[in-house]
Amino acid sequence: MIRSWRPGPRLVSLLVGGGAAVLVLYPIAYLIQASLSVGDPQARPPDAYGLANYADLGRYAHIFGNTLLVAAVATVLAVVVGFAMGWILSRTNVPGRAAFEQLMALPYYVTPLMGALAWALIGSPTSGFVNQIWRALGGHGHLIDINTPWGIAWVMALFEGAVAFVMIGAVMKSMDPALEEASQVLGASRLRTMLRITLPLVLPGVLGAAIFVFAEMLGSFSAALVLGLPNRFYVVTTAMYQLVSQYPPRFPTAAAMGVSLFAVMFAMVWVYRRIVSGGSYATITGKAFRPRVMDVGRLRWPFLGICLGYLGVAVILPVLTIVYASFQRLTSAFPRRDNFTLAIYATALSLDAVRSALWNSLLLGFATASLGVVLMGFLAWLIYRSRLPGAGVIEYVLMFPQAVPRLVFAFGMLWAWLVFPIPIYGTLWLLLIAYLTVFLPLGLRTISGVILQIDRSLEESAQMCGATWGYRLRTVTMPLLKPGLVAAWLLLFIASVRELGASILLMGPKSKVITPAIVESWFSTSSELTAALALLQTLAVAAALAIMFAVARRAVQAGGE
Repeated sequence: MIRSWRPGPRLVSLLVGGGAAVLVLYPIAYLIQASLSVGDPQARPPDAYGLANYADLGRYAHIFGNTLLVAAVATVLAVVVGFAMGWILSRTNVPGRAAFEQLMALPYYVTPLMGALAWALIGSPTSGFVNQIWRALGGHGHLIDINTPWGIAWVMALFEGAVAFVMIGAVMKSMDPALEEASQVLGASRLRTMLRITLPLVLPGVLGAAIFVFAEMLGSFSAALVLGLPNRFYVVTTAMYQLVSQYPPRFPTAAAMGVSLFAVMFAMVWVYRRIVSGGSYATITGKAFRPRVMDVGRLRWPFLGICLGYLGVAVILPVLTIVYASFQRLTSAFPRRDNFTLAIYATALSLDAVRSALWNSLLLGFATASLGVVLMGFLAWLIYRSRLPGAGVIEYVLMFPQAVPRLVFAFGMLWAWLVFPIPIYGTLWLLLIAYLTVFLPLGLRTISGVILQIDRSLEESAQMCGATWGYRLRTVTMPLLKPGLVAAWLLLFIASVRELGASILLMGPKSKVITPAIVESWFSTSSELTAALALLQTLAVAAALAIMFAVARRAVQAGGE
């Protein structure tokens, strides 16, 4: 009797985990290879190797200085915003505290690109709304200039402040309030208590937020591109984009810049671990406590104003600006009835390139989210549930894209897939591979947070009853992971449709996607058409998400019956 062969869990795990690791490391290897090319810059593989490209980076010292300046200023602003909002919403009795905690996720959905476009319309020195009003009131020149390093840092900080809030707020919620209460009993003011007690105890969260946000700022692309390019102000990512886009492209120099950038990011992570491991910050002990908020009296109203002010400048003002501009024939701060029109939307929807780009983005978002939850769900199980040797190493490798700016990672993929024997460069297939790779950390973190809450004994019970590993995975683990899988699907879909850094280098003439099309429109057509495209993208994502929420709700209800 011939027994049918079935792949065991170890073999499948090795194949899937190894395949995912190859997806991550393959472009990085080619990025490093490109940075060492000192011969013909168009030769693939290089015909000569050396360190000349790194030695030549001294010519671009001002660009690295620009990057550090913008990232440092933006990080300080974002951490201040995150700490202030975290303290207000976690430790005080500000009105509407629960609602504001939910609303703090809104900057993530607005995205830095839309924010940069909106703030360019608001604060551009020549045509910005604020400066139009300033000159109409008798002022000269411009009142504000958003196209400066400080303007770029301001826009970046508005949207990363929400990330800092999540990281710092989570630490504040888990801190024993008795420590702050003891400080006030001894006569310390609320401000002194916050600075001398709260801040030192949440230092790991603040440092973690600062390191993470600073790394994000170093790799930021959209805000620096939209706001910096008019004044020829470059950071590393925008300089790399220019080097690759020019003719002839200077791939080796761009690759050396990219390698240097993520080397700095790894060094920052090492410094963070050294700082945190050097002190004791324990506030959760065996003694039970219940998190409580402080009664701040009349200060709760100024704190409410701070919360409303942040959401106003980070979400409400940018969205209203984009909506306002998209309905005008010629963007002006002063509304006139004859200037409002729907013709911009008719033009946008009539362009084949726009319809194709929007459809490609939605298709890629659906494919990335659907394939991603299957792949990342299995990888999360492999890392946290299987007893496969080396699972920890696989996790470290798969989280690698989080430490590499997406534009840098995309450059590695560009160089790698140009020499691949199967011609997929410039197609939607390469964009799909890129999205699945760069969003691996996002999907893994979302799903792993749920899988760690599932007791291992549930799978062990099924195993004791004779269930095979595949049957256990399909009937026990995956159904219990449904909340995490749905959340991961939604996050992957949104991130894919709005991705810029990986898309702008890898898309081809027949594989345009909407976010790079919006950027191209900003620099080549009109701000009114760009605003309409940005709003159409947002509405398309909202409609797709509404459909998915309805389908998921029905599935949950059907499962409950």
